[in-house]
Amino acid sequence: MDVTQQTDNNEQTALWNGRAGRAWVEAQEVIDQVLEPFEDLLVEVVRAGSGQRVLDVGCGTGSTTLAVARLLGATGHCIGVDISDLLIAAARARAEREDTPASFIRADAQTHAFEPASFDLIMSRFGVMFFDHPVLAFSNLRRAARDHARLRFIVWRSAAENPFMTTAERAAAPLLPNMPARQPGAPGQFSFADRHRVAAILEESGWAESDIRPIDVDCTLPEKELVGYFTRLGPVGLILQEVDERTRAQVIDTVRAAFDPYVHGTEVRFAAACWMVSARAPSA
Repeated sequence: MDVTQQTDNNEQTALWNGRAGRAWVEAQEVIDQVLEPFEDLLVEVVRAGSGQRVLDVGCGTGSTTLAVARLLGATGHCIGVDISDLLIAAARARAEREDTPASFIRADAQTHAFEPASFDLIMSRFGVMFFDHPVLAFSNLRRAARDHARLRFIVWRSAAENPFMTTAERAAAPLLPNMPARQPGAPGQFSFADRHRVAAILEESGWAESDIRPIDVDCTLPEKELVGYFTRLGPVGLILQEVDERTRAQVIDTVRAAFDPYVHGTEVRFAAACWMVSARAPSA
């Protein structure tokens, strides 16, 4: 595929600088709570070394970037990159409030001119599934990595293995006939579900020693936050911004009932089926 003619992530740029970005900022605290176990897994990778320069790809509102920066302290530096002005603004505000010395770049990581051979570790918590051209993206990240630098990221496995993540859209589908269907392999939450595709992308983009392991992680969120969670995020959250109040009320009642199997008292619990992916930059 010729990727030289179209390298801008136009659809994703519009999405994350618009409705999806606003929703993510509004739900920041809940999202960070749900995804904290994955942040902890990535921070552990950093804990093994010192004096590191780290790049966090698709950093969102900066939770993982800031956690790594706090760990590195004065001995290293962590930079977060994201395509969304809204998310980067939120991340910078958090860093300033916390007085944490992290840096943030608003850019498309698949084409941004990072300083060559400048990072010891490139990482991502659910931030690499949205590239239009993943080989182009990971080739660009390889150029930004020093020889022997590590790559470590977490992505979702398949939709079938993550029923919690598709509960809202399955329950709402009869009431929202115009809700767009997920397209297999298209940029989005489950685009890296096929481990063989992930391995091929890494190999083609110049990474070596790839290791793709399944992990199943227990996640929780407060039951009181559940309605806000599914009315802001995902396909249902996006389309609910456009429907009339009667339809919105019907969808909320129907979808909330569909989540009952996951509700345990004041908590919502589910297992997240993901890949933990690692690779290394070989010597040039």
